[in-house]
Amino acid sequence: MFKTLEKASRSTRRPAAEVLEKLKLNSDGLIPAIAQQFDSGEVLMMAWMNREALDETLRTGRVCYYSRSRQALWRKGEQSGQVQQLQSLHLDCDGDTILLKVDQTGPACHTGRRSCFYVQIDNDEAVITSDPEIAPETLYGHKDDTK
Repeated sequence: MFKTLEKASRSTRRPAAEVLEKLKLNSDGLIPAIAQQFDSGEVLMMAWMNREALDETLRTGRVCYYSRSRQALWRKGEQSGQVQQLQSLHLDCDGDTILLKVDQTGPACHTGRRSCFYVQIDNDEAVITSDPEIAPETLYGHKDDTK
């Protein structure tokens, strides 16, 4: 399927169900999903989705992931209120990664930072590039039990 799409011209349309059926899930039935702020392009986080989470996200417009630690669906913001509303969903050329363009309410990271990507490797140092916007205890009411 994805080899066929490589040769497709712009504006070619295929049934979504047909394309989604061919996604390449890992041995646990999961696919990586990258969340990006739709209007700024800021990369917010990476999490996992299973088919049920993907279907719920497409059905409701509110992003849902799969928590590997809890072995359950994780509706982004269900504890913290920091929800992600889906603006558009994109698949990479191999069908093995999802890009979610979202409208993020508040911080995306369980640390209270806007983005989970706040540790920058700069030569031989790791540099923290942002401060928390909200204390995790405020977001979750207790210490880091978010995933």
